This record gives sequence, C-alpha cells and structure tokens, in this order.
Amino acid sequence: MDKYVINGGHPLFGEVTVSGAKNAAVAILPAAVLVKAPVRIENIPDISDVRHISDMLQYMGASVRLVNKTTLEIDTTHIKNIQPPYDMVRKLRASYYFIGALLGRFGEAHVAMPGGCDFGTRPIDQHIKGFEALSADISIGEGGIVDATCKYGRLKGASVYLDVVSVGATMNVMLAGVLAEGVTVIDNAAREPHIVDLANFLNACGADIRGAGTETIKIKGVDSLHGCTYSIIPDQIEAGTYMALAAATGGRIEVKNLIPKHMESISAKLVEMGVSVTELDDSIIVEKGPARLEKINLKTMPYPGFPTDMQPQFGVLMCLADGASKLTEGVYDNRFKYMDELRRMGANVSVDGRIALIEGVEAFKAAPVSACDLRAGAALVMAALATNGTCEIDNIKYIERGYENFVGKLNALGADIKKITVPDGPVLEKAN
Repeated sequence: MDKYVINGGHPLFGEVTVSGAKNAAVAILPAAVLVKAPVRIENIPDISDVRHISDMLQYMGASVRLVNKTTLEIDTTHIKNIQPPYDMVRKLRASYYFIGALLGRFGEAHVAMPGGCDFGTRPIDQHIKGFEALSADISIGEGGIVDATCKYGRLKGASVYLDVVSVGATMNVMLAGVLAEGVTVIDNAAREPHIVDLANFLNACGADIRGAGTETIKIKGVDSLHGCTYSIIPDQIEAGTYMALAAATGGRIEVKNLIPKHMESISAKLVEMGVSVTELDDSIIVEKGPARLEKINLKTMPYPGFPTDMQPQFGVLMCLADGASKLTEGVYDNRFKYMDELRRMGANVSVDGRIALIEGVEAFKAAPVSACDLRAGAALVMAALATNGTCEIDNIKYIERGYENFVGKLNALGADIKKITVPDGPVLEKAN
C-alpha cells in the first residue's frame, strides 16, 4: 500500500508544466474504436486511468504502441472482443465511453456498469436515453452488464434532449452518433472543454460534428472514419490545482501549457480571495501575498461555471481564509466526504447536504489522513503542504488516477513530499 509523507511549511515557487487533459484522454482513447485505421494521439497524460483504458483496448484486440512518453498510436482495425473485462471496467468511471463507441461501430456493446470515484449517485440514465433514441435496445444484464444492441444493424440519427446537463451523456451520445445514419441533435448538451476536444478529434478523423461547446450539438453521420494525428488539450483541473497550491502555501507559481480562457472561473475566485493572478499567452502566474486569504461564497456549476472538480481544492483555501465562507456543490450529491479528513487537521466545517459552511482557521495541523477520491486527495495534499508538520496520506491510488508525476512536480516547486510503500501486513522475523 502506497502513501505520501509530506513535510509542510514550504511555500511553493517556480514553474510547472501542465499535462494533457485526463477528462479528454479518457474519452478520446475509447473513441479510437470508431476508426478502422491507426490514430496517433499526442499530449497523453501518464496517469493510471490512461493505462487502464490502454489495457482494455489491447484486451479487445487493438494495437496500442507507446511512441514516446506523451504519444500513443492506437489501431483498432482488428478489434474482435466487444466486451471489455469486468475487473478493468470497474476501475474507472470513463469506461462507459466504450458503450457509445462499440455501439456506433459494431451495433452492439456489452460493458459493465462503471466504477471510479464515489461521491454520490451518478446514474447513466441520460446515456441510455440517448442510445435508445438512436434505435438501440438497452438492458442491464447479470452482474450489472449494460447490453446494448442496435435494432437495425446501424444506429439511426435522432433528436436527443438531455434532462440534465451531463458531460458523460453528451460525449457518449456523440460517440454513438458519429457513424449513425442521418443527423443526431443533442440539446441541453454540456459545454466543457474536453467535449470540444473530443469533437475536434472525431472531426480530424472525418466526422461531421458542429456546435460542440454550445448547448446544441449537431452530428451528421458519416460512413467511416480515417486515421489522424491529434494533440489533447492541457488539463484544466491540473492547472487549477497548481494555481490553488500557490495560494495555499503562500508561494508564486507560473503554471505553463494551459489555455487561460478555460481557467477564467478559477482565476476570478482566486482574485476574489486576494490572490494575484497574471494571465500570459499560454501560462498563468499565481502569487499569494502575506495577508490571509479573504472569505468567499462559491457554487460549482457546469462549464463555464466553476468546475466541481476544483471544489475540494477551494474548500481547503476557504479553511485558511479570514472569516466564514459558504461552499455549495451544484453538480454532485455527496462530494464533501473529504471534510471529515480536514476536520482531523483542525478545519472548522459544518456540512448540510450540498452546502458546507467553513469558518477559517489560522493554519492546518498535521495529522494522518486518507484520500477518498481523486480531487479530494489532491486537496489533502494541499492542506498537508500548508501545515508546519508532517502528514501521511494513504489511499493515494485515487490521486494518481489524474495527476501525472505529482510528487516530482511538487518537489520541483520546493515541496517536501515522498511516496513510500508500506507492507500490507506485519513483517515477521524469521526464526533462527
């Protein structure tokens, strides 16, 4: 069992380069299933979620070749197995993108209900609604297997209105609609940057998708897709995490290889807390002065609102602010589990449903804590770095799902963090 050991109290200074977007990569890799030709995908983040999806593709019969540290070449021409293995699917939420991709190409898919981080109910009813509108029969079989079959051999384009704004459903219906006969229209679509990135990748392969990034996406089905070389966008949430780290530790960080427009809601809230934020062409400099952070009210919303994946990191900042802040989770039901861990570090927090009331403290206290999901884990690392003691964080498998070389990047900024492996059970001395 791996854990982080962190000696806090060191302001972070320097430059950090953002990796490719996790949320784009975990959709674009399954999207390669739709292409009967090699595709080369650049700016791939080296994270466990990407490795899991690569393993699934190879199990299904695809060729996956590591060209260099950040580039994969994927050829799904000879895929035969349309049922990814249950144990692999259960490791991450994004495995449900294989349903849309397999259904679009083969007219059939058999994929277990996905796993991933647990922070509330995240049903796939909107995905199913979209697939059924495109003429697929959907049932949940034994063991929670989603069985999807096209009634006519090839999906039929249709109008799909999503009852709630859902990133996953928007992307999955896009995947299913690319090779469908006719036109598919998605209304009340999500608008996140990684949705635009998926559409751009598919269009580079010959798809006809318009309107990605708006509330209405129109997809004119094509007969086939061709190979391409495509570079994934920078990771908005990784960038935001390092921006928040500068504020939490009282340092100065230039976060490089990002798209400033994607960061606008995060930058605005940092400025509101009294942090200096300077935008350059493809980087942002964040600097925290000697004064305490200022209290704020914050509500997470679908893009272009404040991202739910940055909520725990800002929860940490609010714990260090001067006064009482209010944090409202507008996307998921139960994303405040990490607050129990922050309380162990001295935070003054009360939670009622989707609302957390946070009374700022002067500083966190060192304590052993446990990551309960990806972004909560990153938030605990932030809190540990803001203490004046030594913290241990376990369950770091969640953190490494979405942050490439987290320890190396942090240490390069002046942090004192190391990853150690702890034996699962007691080590017994051998008898003489």
